[in-house]
Amino acid sequence: MALLWFLLIGLAAGWLASQIMKGGGSGLGSDLIMGVIGSILGGFLFGLLGLSASGLFGSLVTATVGAIVLISGLRLINRRRF
Repeated sequence: MALLWFLLIGLAAGWLASQIMKGGGSGLGSDLIMGVIGSILGGFLFGLLGLSASGLFGSLVTATVGAIVLISGLRLINRRRF
């Protein structure tokens, strides 16, 4: 059951981050991947900053922040390559 919540939060966070970053939604699979990787990245970044977020809303915020950082980093890398 925890895996299902993790995936649902990742999907919501990926979609939310793509909307915030004006990505227009990359599709269900891409949003899920961005959200799941973003949740791991967000948890790492929050830990470095000494922040903690608990509960469903805290997990969503952490994952969304991580996904925004991930999207920004990918855009920066793609901009330099081309």
